[in-house]
Amino acid sequence: APPALTFRFDRADGYWLQGYAEFLMAQADFWLAHDFRNAFDGSFHMLFPRAKLPLQDTLVPPDGGMSGGMLSSEWRIADFISLVHLVNWPVVEPERRQAARRHLIEMIRLSREDWKAIRAETDNDREWLPGPQQKGASPLTGLEVGEEQVQAWHAALDLAEDLLDGRTLLPHFRFADKGINMKRFFDEPKPFDLVLSITGPAIAPYLESGKILTSEEFDQIQRQFGSAGFLTFALWFN
Repeated sequence: APPALTFRFDRADGYWLQGYAEFLMAQADFWLAHDFRNAFDGSFHMLFPRAKLPLQDTLVPPDGGMSGGMLSSEWRIADFISLVHLVNWPVVEPERRQAARRHLIEMIRLSREDWKAIRAETDNDREWLPGPQQKGASPLTGLEVGEEQVQAWHAALDLAEDLLDGRTLLPHFRFADKGINMKRFFDEPKPFDLVLSITGPAIAPYLESGKILTSEEFDQIQRQFGSAGFLTFALWFN
C-alpha cells in the first residue's frame, strides 16, 4: 500500500491556499465576464455527456460517451474543435474581466507572503510546501526545493506582475516590434475571440511599443527548475 500522506499546515500554507483561491476566482471572473452560452451549449457535452445539454441526443454516441478516453474519442475531438470555434464571447460584465486581473495581482502578492513565511520556518514537520532550509524530497511531489528554484519563482512572479501591470508587453509571433498590453486587455475588455487572438486581429487593439518579454528571459527562469520543469513547480508553488 502507498504510504499515507499527512501534512501539518501552518501560516505559510494559509497564504498558499488564499493564493489558489485568488487564482480560481480570476478564472471564474474571466469566464463570467463574457456570454459563453453558445460555446457551452454547442460543445460541453464532450465533458458532460449525460447533462441533457441541447446537442446531447444528436452528438453524443448511444453508449453515453462512456467508451474511449478524452483524446481517443473522435466525437470528443470534433467537439473540442467546435469549442475552439465557438470561443467568440461578447463581454457582458466588463467589471469581472477587470476583477480577474486584480485577483491575479493579489495571487502574486500572496505568493510572496507565502515564501516569506516559509523562509521564516525553523521546523521541518510534514511540510506541504518546504523551503530550501527544510531538507528532503516532498512526499507529495517527490521534489526537493532548493534556493535556485525559490529565486527563479520570485523572478517569475516579478515577470508576471510586470505583464499584468503593462510594464512589460506579451509578445505575439506576428508582431516583431510590438507586444500586447495585458493590463489593457483586462481593463479595456473587448469580445474574446480565441482564434482571432491567436491569428492577430482580436489583439490588435492592445498592441503597443515598449519592452517586450523575450524567450531568453523565460528560458533563464525555466532552466532553474531542472528536469521537472517550470509548470510542475508552478502548480505546486502557486
